[in-house]
Amino acid sequence: MPATNRKAQKKGRDTAVQGTNDSSVVSKVSAAAQGYFNDVFLQHFVCKVARRAPLINRGYYVRWKAVDHCVRKFLQITEKCPKRQVSCQRIVQSVFLEAAGLDWAAPTLILSEVVLTYMETKWSDAIIGWAAKLLPQSLFVMYEQIHPHDPFGQIMQEHFQKLNSTLHALRQYPDTAAQRHRFLDKGWEECVCLDMNNFLFGLVPEEERCRLESLEPFDEYEEWHQKCSHYFILTASRGSLMAQALLPRAPGKSPVPSVGPSWSTTALSVRTTPVCVEGLGMASASVRPGWVLLTGGSSRGGRRAAIRLLLREQEGWRSVSVEPSADVGVRLYHTVTPIPGVGAVVFGGRSSPLNPVRSLFKMTFSLCGALESGGQDAPKLCMEEMMCTGSPPPPRWRHSATLTRHRGEGKQEFVFVFGGKNQSGAVLGDGYFLSVDQQHWTEIPVEGVAPEARHSHSACSYKGGGVVFGGLSRAGVPLDDTVILTQTERGFCWERIDVQPPPVPRYSHCAHVSGEKLVVVGGVWLHSDGVPGVVVINITTCSSMEYSLDTTSVPWPLMLHSFCSEMTDSEDPELLLIGGGGNCFSFGTHWNPQPVTVDLKLIACFLL
Repeated sequence: MPATNRKAQKKGRDTAVQGTNDSSVVSKVSAAAQGYFNDVFLQHFVCKVARRAPLINRGYYVRWKAVDHCVRKFLQITEKCPKRQVSCQRIVQSVFLEAAGLDWAAPTLILSEVVLTYMETKWSDAIIGWAAKLLPQSLFVMYEQIHPHDPFGQIMQEHFQKLNSTLHALRQYPDTAAQRHRFLDKGWEECVCLDMNNFLFGLVPEEERCRLESLEPFDEYEEWHQKCSHYFILTASRGSLMAQALLPRAPGKSPVPSVGPSWSTTALSVRTTPVCVEGLGMASASVRPGWVLLTGGSSRGGRRAAIRLLLREQEGWRSVSVEPSADVGVRLYHTVTPIPGVGAVVFGGRSSPLNPVRSLFKMTFSLCGALESGGQDAPKLCMEEMMCTGSPPPPRWRHSATLTRHRGEGKQEFVFVFGGKNQSGAVLGDGYFLSVDQQHWTEIPVEGVAPEARHSHSACSYKGGGVVFGGLSRAGVPLDDTVILTQTERGFCWERIDVQPPPVPRYSHCAHVSGEKLVVVGGVWLHSDGVPGVVVINITTCSSMEYSLDTTSVPWPLMLHSFCSEMTDSEDPELLLIGGGGNCFSFGTHWNPQPVTVDLKLIACFLL
């Protein structure tokens, strides 16, 4: 390639990288304007203040918080030093620096905030080694991306490649351990590297995290935690004084459990289905064998009130439209609870984080013979709004609604609503019983210690009661507990079981009961390796086993949160996973374009 062409290409890449800085400044200005942090200077670097989405504001807040923490620690440690200096990673030639008055022996803070990753690794490594050699009393602070290979990481990489701003460091240094060894190998004496979830929960006080929750309406927890798991803050030191400025190696209470899960060597096969269905925050219900009802959610076309039916036939699954007799409105993160012999109950949800849905519907099918024989006629769905008596639960979403049976009421069936969150941002831990026959919210005694408040958990019917697993706590920490709601003569009783080894904490997952086993799939965890697969919890023996998913045949990144799941009753057991995806920070929104199946044949004997 001619030299002039190479120079033009390099200039284009440099301009693209500079553009990422301009975009970051606009986002920082937005976060400051909304009260996430105080910076009166940022506004002078933009033409006007543009308001970003809450997820973007949060992302730039935690970036600012991490860098601010490290800079303040450096200033605190060097407070009594006669001279101290800060160097941002822009120029590296010693004679440029000496002319600027750099004192090589003075305590020096080197700040690289998403800079070195845009350079080819051989050059960024050279800078890291150069600084370690020439600055004997120095602290290197770096904020960059990690985990390029999971679904979020793939989308993150594609985004920067489209901007002609490749993240070079990810190839050779994909995680915090690799980054730490990178600095130690280049001459730095000590190094601590934390992903932003560990920083947030370990070094940001709970009071400050609560303030963060109060700034804006927010309901993108999955994307928030994934963003934090794909960025890190690193400190590396030279000299005994600078070692005091390092980040703590085990900050506070880690969101990742110290006891490791039990991993099986068996990977469960995942296959795509030849039907196009996508959506986030939908609710599903198996209304009869091979019939899965889908309601609500949002897709590329926006939030929707459409209802669809997935039918399993010899050729596979197909999707048909359903004509409801009434408009149930736009709903996300609601529940649809099947009631044998009745239909299903639609409860809760939201249209936005400030607008919960208050209406309650009972739905029944009017089936068409033509549909069952392969025709295209849409089945009719009768939607009846329920005007219930009694004391109803406050509006909520991200809750659970499980079918239970009360011994003392003639074995009457009740829908048990538990947990969730509301428009004020409160995480709920209350429970309510709905008699569908009487259309009455009934008070039933529940003994024992109730599970802590949570949302985005799972709850399944189990022996007339239910089993609750996981979720996100009031403190914003994923949970790993398994709690049984058991029948008693008077009502019900909560009983927590001690599962060993404990499953990896997670939320925004799905779960199903098969015999004495709880089968949990997908969700979001703060674990460093990949995304959750399937964990099988034996309720009787209080044991668990984690299984990874083999997604090599899925041609797109498979994100398993904000999705639906149904377990088939066929001879070859499998999970049908529908929808899912999310807003990947500023990198774009990803939608799983097709349902996928998880083959359970390899573990079928454990599900009996």
